[in-house]
Amino acid sequence: MRASRIAEFQEVSPSLESYWRSVILFGRNASTYKFALSRSLEDLACKGKADVSLDELAAPFSRHMCEHMLVAPKQATGRPGAFIETCAAYNAGTVDERKLIDATISAGFSYVFKAFHNVNGRELPVRFFEVSGRGKQRRIALTDECFRVFEASPKMGAEAEARWGLVEHAWEAGVSTSLVSIEYDAGKGAFYSTDNGARRRSLASAKAALNGYQKGQCFYCYADIELEGKQACDVDHFFPHVLSSSISGVNMDGVWNLVLACPECNRGVGGKFVRVPEIAYLERLSKRNEFLISSHHPLREAIIAQTGATEGERRAFLSRMNRLAIDHLIHRWSTTARGDATF
Repeated sequence: MRASRIAEFQEVSPSLESYWRSVILFGRNASTYKFALSRSLEDLACKGKADVSLDELAAPFSRHMCEHMLVAPKQATGRPGAFIETCAAYNAGTVDERKLIDATISAGFSYVFKAFHNVNGRELPVRFFEVSGRGKQRRIALTDECFRVFEASPKMGAEAEARWGLVEHAWEAGVSTSLVSIEYDAGKGAFYSTDNGARRRSLASAKAALNGYQKGQCFYCYADIELEGKQACDVDHFFPHVLSSSISGVNMDGVWNLVLACPECNRGVGGKFVRVPEIAYLERLSKRNEFLISSHHPLREAIIAQTGATEGERRAFLSRMNRLAIDHLIHRWSTTARGDATF
């Protein structure tokens, strides 16, 4: 099931952005090295650097890793290796930048180059970089596809950061993930977690975390959306939040019920407001949630905890919510597609 979901995510719209997002969203994670590499490739692409040495790549790679370790020391599922240990020592001020770069070159790239383009056991049909040479003399050449990704979608970096933060939290929570609730804070525009001790922690921008699964489009009309600025999209409750007072025992702020919508669809003339979306959109929500579940927790675990352990249970949950919503709110809503369907 997971493999078919990933293939569907890629093939519905076989764009460079879809392939890049599949690396960030669906690749297996034993460490967060691929996130550091993705951010480093972005840094280099934005500077117009097409061909770099390991030394040149090691600087942004180690910087991104060290910055994250200041907040979340656990950056791998196994025992920390020499690279992670050196990053920790650099943050503690016991090694200098030269030693950090040397450790990155020696131990930071051992597996990430080979793993980056592999999603669910298969190589992507496109490459975002190529590696030449041997050992410390290797060079990394960014492909035209890499430059085109960031030219077309500058928000990719925000999506990678959001995903990185969620993975860190999952590892920090460890075996207690079932005790952690992932919810939406409308005031901060972010996901936050609350554990069984009622401690609250902001995790990631909700817009950045959800956007990758919608491929930069409005959930309802498929128009291209922006995450920031005057025309920024809204985080919309698919089943309107007003139902919270009428339907007990359901978390309307849960990840399962949140989508990104353009301002026109959410609150423009003829917008959705507090009406119930047509059934076709319910099918789309179910499909989006299964994409999220094909990824790793905590978003996966949060949706499963809130809607059901199997796809059948989750579809039954959404059907029940749809019946309750229409009983309370009466009117349905739909709009005209303004873009091509890609999810």
